[in-house]
Amino acid sequence: MTYDFDLFVIGAGSGGVRASRFAASFGAKVAVAESRYLGGTCVNVGCVPKKLLSYAASFHDEPSIAQSFGWELTAKSFDWTKLINNKNTEIQRLNGIYKNLLVNSGVTLLEGHARFVDAQHVEVNGTVYSAKHILITVGGWPFVPDIPGKEHAISSNEVFYLPEQPKHIVIVGGGYIALEFASIFKGLGSEVEVIYRGDLFLKGFDNDVREHLKQSFEAQGIQLRFNSTIKAIEKRANNQFVAQLDDGQSITTNSVFYATGRKPMLDNLNIEAAGVALDKRGYIQVNPHYQTSQPNVYAMGDVIGRVQLTPVALAEGMAVARHLFKPEQYQPVDYQLIPTAVFTLPNISTVGLTEEQARAQGFDVAIFESRFRPMKLSLSALQERIYMKLIVDKASDKVLGCHMVGPEAAEIIQGLAIALKAGATKAIFDQTVGIHPSSAEEFVTMRTERT
Repeated sequence: MTYDFDLFVIGAGSGGVRASRFAASFGAKVAVAESRYLGGTCVNVGCVPKKLLSYAASFHDEPSIAQSFGWELTAKSFDWTKLINNKNTEIQRLNGIYKNLLVNSGVTLLEGHARFVDAQHVEVNGTVYSAKHILITVGGWPFVPDIPGKEHAISSNEVFYLPEQPKHIVIVGGGYIALEFASIFKGLGSEVEVIYRGDLFLKGFDNDVREHLKQSFEAQGIQLRFNSTIKAIEKRANNQFVAQLDDGQSITTNSVFYATGRKPMLDNLNIEAAGVALDKRGYIQVNPHYQTSQPNVYAMGDVIGRVQLTPVALAEGMAVARHLFKPEQYQPVDYQLIPTAVFTLPNISTVGLTEEQARAQGFDVAIFESRFRPMKLSLSALQERIYMKLIVDKASDKVLGCHMVGPEAAEIIQGLAIALKAGATKAIFDQTVGIHPSSAEEFVTMRTERT
């Protein structure tokens, strides 16, 4: 049978673009359908604009630090509108780059919403296209609980486009997004309250890392409410909202921002017509090669609910393209030792096992840790401290996990991720000469095991 395309990709996020470009470079005839924005969540309402806003917030303490080194700086006010406008300009530039990447690779770009007709036909803007293989990479969508007044809340889709900076904001959630925006808004001068239903945020991270960030947030004046939820939101006059809590208390605020997870964005995709099965969580089921229950239909990225990180989607996109069109180059994605970062202020970055995971897996571990004030703050009154931690298997001396809370944590942990991937032992860390004076050298000078 002759098809219009060898591969039809639904969704032009980072993973979809990567799969499309690689497949086209392998000689496949490829089309991509995108109804919203090129680059997906990461480029438009995720990693990229979030990091730009985090940079803006990080300048909050720079004037006082600079003054401690002899600079006399004139205080100036912060301009939210200028930041958002400049951010928008940068995102538009990146959208253009993604479009050029696709078009210059020979990929057909269809700007419209795609939906299945059956397992080998997709309809976009009233036209039906046939494809030998179809790849679903539509990403996720913010989840906001169904409570009275939920229409008054915002999510990560809207927070990047607020016309005004809220003087006071309530952030609901305890994951990456909630805590990163708590740092952003606090750094930009807003009053911030974080509400989380559990005992302590960042579930799944090392407990010492979680506690260190909690103490840092409290020292910054971010109000934390644990074991709490909002049961209703009421709108009042003058851009005011009242969040009614489950314990009977209420909070008056300018904005209620929900960062309570994401769900796969399958609305109006008509995957039932393609015979694609979902798991009990609502994600698309796939095998190790990203095939769905319909063998010619594939899925990857956030929509399969594995590791929801942009670099992982990129790796999955390459794996799908190679599996289909360049099998001699195929390598499965290794989901072990994936480094990650949370761009709170201070930053968090981690690779490998937490202490709790290592012990649960039966390792007899040695723990090495360090807390210290960075040299950059030594002349200032700021008391922020860096936290570093190594988890080591006593039997093999292998380093199982590296964790850091502090400035440029991601830049440091990225390098250490290579060491862990290569199987580095604590002895190798100890034999490595440090760069002095730097914060990173602490990872190769920790000698005393925690008792």
